[in-house]
Amino acid sequence: MLKYLHRVQNAYFSLKMPNWKDNIYFTLVNPREPGNIGAAARAIRNTGFSNLELINPPENHTEGHDFWLACHATDTLRDAAVYDSMDKALEDKAMIVGTSRRAGKKRGLLFTLKEGVKEVVKAAGKNRVAILFGAEDRGLTNEEVDKCGFLMYIPTAAEAPSLNLAQAVLLVAYELASRTPEAESPALIPYEEMQQLFEQIRKTLKLLEYIPRGDRDMEERIMRNLRHVLGRSGLTPWEGGMVRGICNRIEQVVNEDGAFRAKSKGINVK
Repeated sequence: MLKYLHRVQNAYFSLKMPNWKDNIYFTLVNPREPGNIGAAARAIRNTGFSNLELINPPENHTEGHDFWLACHATDTLRDAAVYDSMDKALEDKAMIVGTSRRAGKKRGLLFTLKEGVKEVVKAAGKNRVAILFGAEDRGLTNEEVDKCGFLMYIPTAAEAPSLNLAQAVLLVAYELASRTPEAESPALIPYEEMQQLFEQIRKTLKLLEYIPRGDRDMEERIMRNLRHVLGRSGLTPWEGGMVRGICNRIEQVVNEDGAFRAKSKGINVK
């Protein structure tokens, strides 16, 4: 009887709690070769995942020989969400992770694959996570990397560092599937809300003149670094509300102080 009750309890919790794998989205950005898309779908299914997203894929990515490269994952390929913009694809994701072997000052923190998947698995317990893979001929651009909290790279030989797109998807998916969630991160603010918060922070920093007036390059550098820092681990709704509250209070105090100073100088402020 006790064993039966344990089975019932386990079945109940397995139905109540979503599989963390269902929160991971393999997002191909501007893929060029339909065959790579089909092979990527197969890699995702082979490792127990199901979410494939495509941003500006070729129109024929579900046709002919390329379709059959997906093999037993043709439904994954057929059901893949297709977007014409990255922002639309990412709006409901709480963590954005890029894959790239290129480091640089503008590209943020770069983890090894093993280090990066630890953070992905931890976040995926309660949050949707997008893992971005760039186009075959150039990878992720700096503008695309700007949307990521951090990057992961797959160690390869120096004389032959580039991987095929589907190979990269398979290696990332395999490393993720090899992990067992140990500690979950809390529910985090999704991408769309984070972008609104970043704009409020930008406005506040301009008001404080922390961002030099007219210096567009400095402004973008500051905001890029903030996006990488805050996007790395995300913000809970409470933390996001606190940041908004701080920005609102700063704006209120600065505006009140400006009005007081103007009034003391006999300037009419409305």
